[in-house]
Order: sequence, then C-alpha cells, then structure tokens
Amino acid sequence: MDLLTYLQQYEPQELVRVSRRVYSTKTHDSLKISNGMWMWWSHGIGGKTALEYLIKVKGLQFTDAVMTILQEPDSARRPVNPKIVSETERSFVLPKAAESNEIMARYLMGRGIAPEVIDRCVKSGLLYESKRGHNVVFVGCDARGTPRYAGLRSTGSNTFKVDVEGSEKAFAFRLVNKDSTDLHVFEGPVDLLSYATLLQMENKDWKKTNLLSLAGVFGNAKQKTEAKLPAALTQFLHDHPQVKTIHLHLDRDAAGRNAAELLTHLLSEKYTVIDSPPPSSCKDINDHLCRLLHLPTNTKKEGRDAR
Repeated sequence: MDLLTYLQQYEPQELVRVSRRVYSTKTHDSLKISNGMWMWWSHGIGGKTALEYLIKVKGLQFTDAVMTILQEPDSARRPVNPKIVSETERSFVLPKAAESNEIMARYLMGRGIAPEVIDRCVKSGLLYESKRGHNVVFVGCDARGTPRYAGLRSTGSNTFKVDVEGSEKAFAFRLVNKDSTDLHVFEGPVDLLSYATLLQMENKDWKKTNLLSLAGVFGNAKQKTEAKLPAALTQFLHDHPQVKTIHLHLDRDAAGRNAAELLTHLLSEKYTVIDSPPPSSCKDINDHLCRLLHLPTNTKKEGRDAR
C-alpha cells in the first residue's frame, strides 16, 4: 500500500493538501507526498510504501506496522476525499460513549493505574470508553474547558492508537492545576496516568501539579537549529504562564532521549528543565509502575507522531 492510500483510509485527519499533486501531514509539515513517493525532508529519509512510513516515521516495529495496515479502517478514520481535506475544514466530534466504562477501567487498572486516578479523570470528562470498539478515549480541552482533542487507545491491541478526526494536538490530554508552577511532561497519556499513580503511592497529591501528554515523541537532537516545540507544550506554556519548572519524563529509548535533549536545549533559557526519565531498567513510566506492582509490562509504545 502506498502512503497516500494509507492516509486516506486510516489517518484522513493527518492528510493536508499542499498543492494540486502534493500532500503533507498535519503532524509533520516537512513530510511531502507526491507521485507515489514520500520524503521527510527535515530528517532526510523517504520511501514509497505505507509500511516504510510506519516504521521510519512513526517508529513501529515491522510486525506492528504490518498489523496496522491489515486492520480494517475504523469509523474514526473513515476514507475521505483528500482534495477536500484541510485543517480549517475538519470538524471535531467526540466518539460516542459506551454504556459503562468497565472495559476501559479494567484495561487501565491492568496497566497499574490507580482506580482513584481513573475515577477522577472520568468525573472530569477527560476519560471514557467509546461505544464503538470499546477503546479508551483520552480527551484534551482548551483553557475554557472545551474538548479539542481525543486520542483513541485500544483496550485489546497495542497496535491501535489514533487521534480522532479533527483533533488538535495542541490540546492533547492534560491534567491542570493553575496554581502550580511545575509541569510534568510525558510522551503518552498512559505514562501520565502512571505518574499520577506513582505520586499517590508516595502519599503525594497528584492533583496539585500539571501533567501533560505530548501525544507522542518528536524531534532529533541533531537538528536543534530547525527544531520547534511540540504543539501541546507550546500551547500549554502559552495558556499557563505561571509555569517555571518543567520535568521531562520521556522514555529511555533513543527517541525519548533525543527528544529530552532537544527540549532541554529549547527550554533552558526561560525555564528550569529537569530530565527525569524512568529508572535505567525500565523503558517508560508505565513500565516502572508495572514492575513496582509486579504486573506484566507492556512492550509497545504510545506513539511517536507528535510535533
């Protein structure tokens, strides 16, 4: 499958038309698709197939990339005519909720997330179970409390994770405390909830700080002159000027370490930046939590498609 066809069928919210025969993606504006080929100019890599894109750009393992392509497109990623897709024309609608959150809660508790953390997020309207597919829905709101983002995470497969059509990554999943001058940053929402659980286990009030998911990891530490902050982080710092200290809890893999180095470079002039990765024996915050609780660890990633 070529990349254009894949994006039309599986990630229509990502497809942006640049000119008559050239397309880009919402997440990576330097990635161009033309004449059956694609090129990620800022990284100097390219290819032809969707499989190459999933491996080289989104960071999936080969088997996960194949499984992603083999999945039947979900309604949240329904085929659209790319000629009419543009960021200004997309509408955002939250997925319909299931009658209960039982499957979602069971999945998250299986990942070690505390029931109290889940319940608080559910009551705040930031977390629920979708009617179709029984996915976890992570909701992100703007400063007025209006939902602007929703990320779907499968409760039964590690390969399915996608943003709902029309979502704005600038408002990715976050827990806000306007009185706190600290901000804790994570690659994905499960790591965020895991950290809240870890604080609770240490008898600390996780509601007294700011927690932000980037909805993926980004960047290359070798490209500091061209780098920009992830949209979610840029928006959060704009909306919450009281933040003084930023704690980075990114993964211990190469992508996470590169992103931490790059963010430190971009932020250190204005903020106190503290790099706080998981312990050396763990790949991410959820892995750390699961090991502490003697639960099976999850070997898959939350995603690597954030800007």
